[in-house]
Amino acid sequence: LKIVNFSNIPSDYMDPERWLALSRTVSDLLKDPQLVGVVITHGTDTLEETAYFLDLTLQTSKPVVCIGAQRNASAKDTDGPRNLINAVRQILSTKSVNTGVTVTMNHHIIAAREARKAHTSNVQTFVPGNYGYLGYVDEERVVYFGRPLRRQVLNLPKELPRVDLVSMYAGADGRFIRHAVESGTKGIVVAALGMGNVNPDVYEAIRYALDQGVQVVISTRVYQGRVLPTYSFKGGGATLKALGAVFADDLTAWKARILLMLTLPLTQDSMELQTYFDR
Repeated sequence: LKIVNFSNIPSDYMDPERWLALSRTVSDLLKDPQLVGVVITHGTDTLEETAYFLDLTLQTSKPVVCIGAQRNASAKDTDGPRNLINAVRQILSTKSVNTGVTVTMNHHIIAAREARKAHTSNVQTFVPGNYGYLGYVDEERVVYFGRPLRRQVLNLPKELPRVDLVSMYAGADGRFIRHAVESGTKGIVVAALGMGNVNPDVYEAIRYALDQGVQVVISTRVYQGRVLPTYSFKGGGATLKALGAVFADDLTAWKARILLMLTLPLTQDSMELQTYFDR
């Protein structure tokens, strides 16, 4: 076992600069042929974002397991030690090769792309949505039910462009989108309603952003399902698609933001950006 103290902060303080540095650190560690994988201990508040960023940027067949704890370390039934033991068991299993980055909590293995925190305090907080768990860490072995099918690996840029996230809500007037554009953002992710719909004011703000050369990605506030350009009222998904907005498939807004940060250095073309979100 090799211990590296990369950082010691609440996960609420995690940011893109630390993601870049962490990805480089893990990548360098995995070059050691004696290391079969890496366990990352991380607060649960932004764990799914860090895991997805690493899954998109680490070019390795070795497993990387992200873990956290829902119960305080001073609690009699804290879940931290058990999650740590399970992560090591998972990495030592030869079946874990080519599984990418996973979030492994409370014995369940979840692909980084699909992992979502679903409860503020329950130890069974991370869930995979419609995709299902990849596997389960038992006392004497690791059992896999499937493999992560929606993975892509992108080159790690020297720096990440600023991308803002704006939520749609009843009565939104689009001013946060306009402010993001005017203050220098390079991209905006909109957590829209339903299958990817907004009201007329937000529609006009999105048009303004696109006219200024700022890429806009449409995600949804809804827990499961894809965004689709279906409705044709002003602000409906079909009208946003016609403006040139990119649709985030079933990625959460915060994960869509990560993917946009990594793909904007590669292209400014909305049709090409769409191909990354469709993978």
